[in-house]
Amino acid sequence: MKHSLFAAVFVALVAPVIPTAASASAIESACLRSDRAQATRALCRCIGSVANQMLTRSEQRRAAAFFRDPQLAQDVRMSKSQRDNAFWARYRAFGDHAEAVCAGR
Repeated sequence: MKHSLFAAVFVALVAPVIPTAASASAIESACLRSDRAQATRALCRCIGSVANQMLTRSEQRRAAAFFRDPQLAQDVRMSKSQRDNAFWARYRAFGDHAEAVCAGR
């Protein structure tokens, strides 16, 4: 009984701080799934961390789609929509910052 109680308490206290695939950002997950040779776990984790700081979850999901379909990025970049232009500006700022922070990983 003591072991079961100890195990339950341990899981309750430690599980929230153990990183899991579910805690990975959409950008990090897309990076890890990409077929790019440079997409190491450390690099993808770094890029995901920058994305968490600079983009909303919704923006991350939208940007993650660029990994699957680069044409989507081109469509957004060329769009005349103010919403798309504002997103593209935030996405470019994220990309520039991620490049600066994550270079060499």
